[in-house]
Amino acid sequence: MQQRLLGPTGLAVSEFALGTMTFGAESDEQQSRAQLDRYVEAGGTLIDTADVYQRGESERIVGRWLSERRDREDLVVATKARMPMGDGPNQRGLSKAWLHRAVDASLTRLQVAHIDLYQAHCWDPATPIEETLEALDELVTAGKVRYVGVSNFTGWQLQRAVLVARYEGRPPIVSLQPQYNLLDRHIEWELLPLCEDEGLGVLPWSPLGGGWLTGKYRRDEGPTGATRLGEDPQRGVEAWDARNTPRTWALLEALRDVAQAHGTSMSRVALRWVTDRPAVASTILGARTVDQLDDNLAASELILDADAVAELDRHSDPGRPQYPYGFIEDMSADRLALARSSR
Repeated sequence: MQQRLLGPTGLAVSEFALGTMTFGAESDEQQSRAQLDRYVEAGGTLIDTADVYQRGESERIVGRWLSERRDREDLVVATKARMPMGDGPNQRGLSKAWLHRAVDASLTRLQVAHIDLYQAHCWDPATPIEETLEALDELVTAGKVRYVGVSNFTGWQLQRAVLVARYEGRPPIVSLQPQYNLLDRHIEWELLPLCEDEGLGVLPWSPLGGGWLTGKYRRDEGPTGATRLGEDPQRGVEAWDARNTPRTWALLEALRDVAQAHGTSMSRVALRWVTDRPAVASTILGARTVDQLDDNLAASELILDADAVAELDRHSDPGRPQYPYGFIEDMSADRLALARSSR
């Protein structure tokens, strides 16, 4: 599996990460361990979890597995904090008080001396970003955290965090973990260009669009059976209504055609497409079983030709909001042409 640098750091990570949100829920401990073993056998090095996944159980499963590995130093362990871990108002968020408690709890559950990549799981409007970055600085100084990243930030929130860290001399933000897939490309309007400009590594989550890009759903059939949407009727109806559009079905048809032309699965094509996007350091795989993981890992061997990428780009293009994005692009056509010709 190809290795890439994580944003502006010298830390190498595999182009596919193993997400562990299913651990302790859809995947029991035996299945979770089997996924971890298979992932490492395939050359994977980045394991991504979060304290909120099953209220710490995912971290505990990863920790018990890590405690038996002699290659711990070859693996990059990432976790996150911000979501509720209890009923109290101070058992969540990005305050200094909570982050110090949260990181110690994660270290205990993971059975490690340090966390390689510690990520703010979502923007916290109740906590000044200056306080959050100060806390993360203290954790890095204490040797509990090596690198700092964020997840689920808007463009202005990410830019503010990057600049505050820079001008206050805090550890830099090195990565962004956003939702990104062929069905949801909205980060391309601001977040992706920002990550390119600042040199941040992008770690896409939900690269298969909640299972839609696997081809498991059909236009004339609602979600049923052993699928994420089929097992949660309320969520399934809401998600189905949101995705059940002409654009979705046209994209899935194009994705199916590209997969057939390359002799591979729709999942692998979708994973390869997002992994080859600008600034992407590692795409987070989320599987319930080793068989699903194996299919996803095979995307590391896939090469999409330019025509296939162009076809997928065309069918997945969400269109641009006219203002301000379209307006600025229209007003800047001549300047863009000049800039490109000068490179």
